[in-house]
Amino acid sequence: MTRAEALAALAALLGPKGFIDAPEAVAPYAADWRGLETGAPVAVLRPAATEDVAACVRLCAGAGIPIVPQGGNTGLVGGTVARAEHGAVTLNLGRMDRIREVDADGFTLTAEAGCTLHQVRAAAETADRLFPLSLGAEGTCTIGGNLSTNAGGILTLRYGNARDLALGLEVVLPDGRVWHGLRRLRKDNTGYDLKHLFIGAEGTLGVITAASLKLYPRPRRVETALVAVPDPAASVALLGRLRDATGDALTAYELMPRFAVEGARTYLAVEFDPFAAPSPWYVLAELSGGGDLRGRAEAALAAALEAGQAADAVFAETEEHRRRFWRMREGLSELGRRVGGAVHHDVAVPVTRVPDLIAQAAAALAALVPGCRPYPFGHVGDGNIHLNVARPEDMTREDYLARAPEITRTVHDIVTALGGSVSAEHGIGGRKRDEMARVKSAVELDLMRAVKRALDPMDLLNPGKVLP
Repeated sequence: MTRAEALAALAALLGPKGFIDAPEAVAPYAADWRGLETGAPVAVLRPAATEDVAACVRLCAGAGIPIVPQGGNTGLVGGTVARAEHGAVTLNLGRMDRIREVDADGFTLTAEAGCTLHQVRAAAETADRLFPLSLGAEGTCTIGGNLSTNAGGILTLRYGNARDLALGLEVVLPDGRVWHGLRRLRKDNTGYDLKHLFIGAEGTLGVITAASLKLYPRPRRVETALVAVPDPAASVALLGRLRDATGDALTAYELMPRFAVEGARTYLAVEFDPFAAPSPWYVLAELSGGGDLRGRAEAALAAALEAGQAADAVFAETEEHRRRFWRMREGLSELGRRVGGAVHHDVAVPVTRVPDLIAQAAAALAALVPGCRPYPFGHVGDGNIHLNVARPEDMTREDYLARAPEITRTVHDIVTALGGSVSAEHGIGGRKRDEMARVKSAVELDLMRAVKRALDPMDLLNPGKVLP
């Protein structure tokens, strides 16, 4: 079958709602979320059922047409951009948005890949359950994309990342066959656990079309505290103290520099500083569960104040109060666009090495680009730090971003030396392929390439992504 014949067959299969090739209609699916890269898919396919996904993949495979799977297109590493040189179609799963089943007694939920994270969380809440994956983009990102990138988020400390929340998958393979792996078993020791091949693979090994997910009891009580700490080392010590004192009721534990408060005021018009004196660092801690959470947390914080691990602390007394705490934290992701140039890094190190990472990166970056403004923040509870670096105030955006590769190499070298990862939760996509080739061992790369060749020998699924 020729490309033209395959495209005509795809148009006939999907109809006008599912086959898009007019340039103005394709455009919203072609660019990445940050606007850093715009692709050129020959068409956008929007199937509404698994059998249609399978038929699309078979037609494309028969004609040698590459496929770029896409969920909510909120990724940060160019993973869903269909680059012009590949002549690919974009396979958007947004129409596959049914919640197939909620089993409240079994604490599971089965959802199609195009369901937004918000939709999944709301369905769980309706059944008085919690689906604990929580991201800033939850209104747009989809569960298929979350699983394909092994998304993390603010509750990883307590519940794990997307990989830990999946019980089973339904996947369309590169040859168009469907793996019906939607098992809801907590224990299944029958050979290789195949779902883990596709979680985190960014659509390079198969197209996730549905997932069976773990649910949890809804927290009956939530306590949120903002704590002023002297340095990152104190935040790590306080983390252990709070986990011990509260019976591991800590669900989120976020480190923020003073830049969070000042940046929120300057760039986001959010005026909120509950302390009498500024602090160089803050921790946003959230606990959930039952019993006297507040009392146990207050006792732990009092001990931390006595030990010099904290300078002050305040609890949210209302939901609005809590939202304002979180607005400061969530606003840090927006500041890179507001400061007129920033280089972003999504890295992870062992929790106890977070202070070393921040100190070593600050020193190395100050020597490399004098006047640059690092503002590391994020999930210190699981070692995932977003080590972003704003441009010097006296340097143009263009001149600064031209130095991004050497800034990134400097940060990643430190991360690697500390036993860390150059991608904690955003994935590899197309932008980090070269870095992965630089930091991964030859054995690791050979194993990953062998899996890719075995499942997708024609390299039709998301070509040019993940593997160098």
